[in-house]
Amino acid sequence: AESLHSSIGLLGISAGSLLLAVHFYSLPRAAPLIPSTALGVLLLILSSLLAYAGIRRSLRNASLFLSLCLTISVFWCGYGVLFILGGQGVLNDTGDFRNALVPGLVTFTLALLIIAVVGFLCREVILAMIASAVSLASAHEVAMRYSTAFGSSAVACNYMIVCLVGGYFALGRILYFLSKEKIAFPGTDLAKKKTRDQIQSTSGSMNHFAVTGLILNMLSASVFGCRLLGVTGKLFIGQVPWLWAAGIYQIGICILSYRAMDVLMATFFGFTSILKFAGGYCLLYPVWQPEEPSFPTPFLVVFSILFAVLALFLTLKSPVDGLYLLFYVAYCIALACRPKGFFEGGPQGVDVAIFVASALMTLIHLYNVKASAKIPTGKGAVKALLARSSFLKLREGADLHAPYLGYSKYADAEVLGYACSVLASFAITMTGDPQAPLATVVIPWVVVAGGILKLLGGSVAFARGKTLESSAFILYAVMWIIWGLTRYGGLSGTTRSFHAAVGIIAFMLFNGFIVFCTLFLNIAWFFYSLTFLLIAVSFLLDAIHALPAGYDIAATLIFGLVSFYCFLSALFNSTFEGSCLPMGRPIVHLSGVGGGMTKCLHLPARKASSVKRIADILKNGGTCGIPTDTVYVLVAACNRPDAVEKAHQSKRQAQDRPMSLWISSLKQLEPAKHLFTRLLWDFMEAAWPSPISLVVPRGEWVDFLGMKDSAKYVGTPQSIAIRIPDCSVTTHLIDLVGPIVVTSANPTGEADTTHHNQVYAKLGDKVDAVLCDGPSPENIASTVVDCTKIDSGNIGFFRVGIIPKSQVKLIFVLFLLP
Repeated sequence: AESLHSSIGLLGISAGSLLLAVHFYSLPRAAPLIPSTALGVLLLILSSLLAYAGIRRSLRNASLFLSLCLTISVFWCGYGVLFILGGQGVLNDTGDFRNALVPGLVTFTLALLIIAVVGFLCREVILAMIASAVSLASAHEVAMRYSTAFGSSAVACNYMIVCLVGGYFALGRILYFLSKEKIAFPGTDLAKKKTRDQIQSTSGSMNHFAVTGLILNMLSASVFGCRLLGVTGKLFIGQVPWLWAAGIYQIGICILSYRAMDVLMATFFGFTSILKFAGGYCLLYPVWQPEEPSFPTPFLVVFSILFAVLALFLTLKSPVDGLYLLFYVAYCIALACRPKGFFEGGPQGVDVAIFVASALMTLIHLYNVKASAKIPTGKGAVKALLARSSFLKLREGADLHAPYLGYSKYADAEVLGYACSVLASFAITMTGDPQAPLATVVIPWVVVAGGILKLLGGSVAFARGKTLESSAFILYAVMWIIWGLTRYGGLSGTTRSFHAAVGIIAFMLFNGFIVFCTLFLNIAWFFYSLTFLLIAVSFLLDAIHALPAGYDIAATLIFGLVSFYCFLSALFNSTFEGSCLPMGRPIVHLSGVGGGMTKCLHLPARKASSVKRIADILKNGGTCGIPTDTVYVLVAACNRPDAVEKAHQSKRQAQDRPMSLWISSLKQLEPAKHLFTRLLWDFMEAAWPSPISLVVPRGEWVDFLGMKDSAKYVGTPQSIAIRIPDCSVTTHLIDLVGPIVVTSANPTGEADTTHHNQVYAKLGDKVDAVLCDGPSPENIASTVVDCTKIDSGNIGFFRVGIIPKSQVKLIFVLFLLP
């Protein structure tokens, strides 16, 4: 699969290059060989294929291949849309096609050159050759657009080089894969490189997607920077494909950064995607209005504050990245100071600075990911400084992004969700002109920030098991999108007031349910959802034209400030240990509710290192939830009496449901074998390992287990249930720890726990760790057999579980009785 994903990506690049080579060879003809619209559609298809191949290959830690595929993907996405616009006659004016193409060509010439340089330095020769050839093709095309002395043949030649090199390498890898590594073309055997990549991948987690995000920042800055420098003649609809392609891909990079567990950079890319969509909206605006749009100053001031706070926290991770974010603080301030925003020279000057800074950051990030020698970014300086502080201690380790319930491939996105609430609320403080509702740029801030990115945050929250938070984010996102398009898109009116009011009342009822549920979550979420009711009331009053003067501004200010506190609290709590800015405890506590509020360690059962870590926790007196051959159970080590007592108290164990004893083999009871009857010992040997628990008479053998006074919590005064589970993970754990005491992983009286998610939900704050293995293989508990009178030839049953009575009796008859 690894070979094929690389091959698919390279074949896609080769196919696209062949199309472009044919196009540029036939350019001098009266009619191009491939119509512009068809070429654009084909490039869009190939760009999606490249994005897929790059992302799939990224799972194997192929950062340079990922960067190359995603960069060419976004290049051909914008490029393809421009060819479609040209083919449909949208870019018919003299110089329009050139003004539309050049900002993207300039960006990708430099971006691919950086990838090529790093590729050559890190001995990724094939990828470097492809990147350098596409970069040269783009540079030649820029020259061709400005001077007829440069023919299109040079561009076509460069694309033919890409086609031949990529095709050779891709076909070589496919042959290598199909022949099971017996046949390899020269230069296509990547066995050594694969080993090196695997060694590098174990050195620490990195956000391999950040490079593409930085290149997208270069792309949007190039559109406005080229206008300031006179490279392009005007800003118009032809440059929107670059901006919106960058915005769409940036949201994708935001999601992938959450997957890479990089909350701060993911939030940053979410912020910058808003600016890209807003820039594209402003260039589209002249299509329906003759004058240039105006900008809401309060929003941009708040946006600059959010960027500044994010820069401060990112400095703790990497000072260079934090300084880079300050360019966006300056950008938002420049936009706020200019009523025409993107069309003014001040913001365009900052765009030029962002372009240069993004290029440098791209080089630093890409080189540091690939090379063994790193370009210093000051990562350890701030960490060393904070290590001396007793007040602020950085949160680190494998548990940093532990999910609320079970597995999650994503880091927490609540920081972005709260920030979007701040942005959307302050954006709508600008009411705008009722006669020209689109004259003020509000729609992108409300629809993209309050809507699309909040949907993203809700989806990630759902993946992490935060059902309530996810529901709230998704509800608010839908509300912001609908209201933003209705109010600021000119869709609302007197005839629609009743229908809008009914819809808003429905949203208010849903939000009322969320407010009620947050009583059991925490204080911050209660006020966050409660103050959104003020926003909904504002929407309702505006829909029926009964909005008091100043109410909407007051409501949005209150909701914005509450959201800003939540934003700061989420940042602090994800960065530092302790509660610097607490979210508060639940207002209402119910018995048995909120067991999973406190995050406990979650470890995948498929890894041997996880089992060893669980064993260490048990040896140190911890209690853990583990999978078995039946349902999930709560366990503690027998030789840790404190842990046995803790397990008993966490369950509030009923007297008729005593704790049982598990071993991994009868060898663990060998020292006390003489205390068991011959018949009982033989029956245990015949019955185990299996989901059969045998209740045996209590005796002196219990003292060999080291439970001391805590032995009173295990079994009854007359008997104890023992079992060897038929589960390799469980028995391996018992081999490492020794005999363990076991009870079901649920509060007494509730149903058995059949998934690690349920362990979190029911006992999450009462256990130290959970060994996660998904759903239980069986939903029925073990069969409990009474062996207290086995010497008289009789066995009984306390509970018939997964093993039927007939099968237990058959074992007893066939193996034991003469």
